[in-house]
This record gives sequence, structure tokens and C-alpha cells, in this order.
Amino acid sequence: MAGQGANSKTGTEGAKDGSGHGTSSDLPAGRVGRAHGLDGSFYVTAPRPLLLTVGTSVTVAGRSAEIVRRAGTDRRPIVRLEGIDDRAGADALRGMALTVEQIEAPALGEGEWWAHELEGCTVVDGGRLIGTVQRMIELPSCEALEVRRETTGSQPTGSHPPAPLIVPMVKDAIRRMAVADRRIEVDMGFLGEASPESGERGGQ
Repeated sequence: MAGQGANSKTGTEGAKDGSGHGTSSDLPAGRVGRAHGLDGSFYVTAPRPLLLTVGTSVTVAGRSAEIVRRAGTDRRPIVRLEGIDDRAGADALRGMALTVEQIEAPALGEGEWWAHELEGCTVVDGGRLIGTVQRMIELPSCEALEVRRETTGSQPTGSHPPAPLIVPMVKDAIRRMAVADRRIEVDMGFLGEASPESGERGGQ
């Protein structure tokens, strides 16, 4: 789960991490990692713990299967799927994506969204266009938005695009999330990148 705080909902807005591949009705739950034991259990890499509960139906390698075992931790979950009964079966799925249909996912609270709903939102600081949300990423202390910066004018031949802006999902960094309007307002001053206008005023 990601929100405007350390993995929690704060204020009136937050987000659940469903970042990754898939359609709006498919939420990425992680990828099959190395096998654990001999019964078909395996670790899940890049996990979305909220979606990895016993009884949930996940899709992997083009077929659906129910989670029949859940162990480990939220950071290193271990699961076993119905129909995968030995280590060889788990090894055969290694590296494949696990997805969950959104209808199978837990209901979200008011002012919460899945991360894929934030992707593509315009990011601004007041009247200044900053860029576009590319994806949700996980930081050691919280989750964050990776923002592709808006470039203006022509770029020199051979130049690299600017590094993405990382916006932690905390109240000080995000002023407002108007997801219905596809718009997120951030505080570039808090992020250490004051607007050019602020610099000009400071030099007067």
C-alpha cells in the first residue's frame, strides 16, 4: 500500500500500489521468484502483499489459480498456487508475472486509488508544469511517484533526457491529488527544486 505518509493514508488521499504491467482491470501482484521447499511454494518478487492472500485467484502464464498457501513476510512473501504441487512446477513459472483482476482486489477506501490510476497524471507546482507520472516505486521508508520531467524547446543532438523526478508520497511533498482531473500538485521547494520564479525573487 502507498499513501501520503509512510505506507499509510493521510489527509484525504492515498494510493494502493498496483504499479506495473496490465490493463486497468489487471493489478500486478508480483513475479514468481525462486522455489521454496518441495511442495510447489515460491517466493514472490516485487510483491503487492495486499493482493497475495489465501483464496485470491491470480493469473500466471495465461491461466488462473487460487492461492492456497501464504507464508513469509510482506517484503518476502511465500505462496503456493492450486495445481502447483512440486518444486519443478514452481521453477517452471520463475520470472513470470502474477496479476489479479481488480474485481478480486480488496475494496479501497474513500480518497484511495490503485497506483495505475496515478500513472499518466500531470504533475504541477502552482502554475508550473513539472511532468507526468510514469509509475509508482518503492523507497526504503515509503513509496514514491516517478515523474518524467517536461522538456521545453529543442534538445541538443545526443543529449540525454533529464533524470526523472522522485516524489515521495508524503504530505510535505504532495499538496493535492486531484486524480479525477488527472492532476497532482507538488511542492518543488520541499523537493529541493525551487521554481525559477522563486530564485528570481530571492535575488531582487
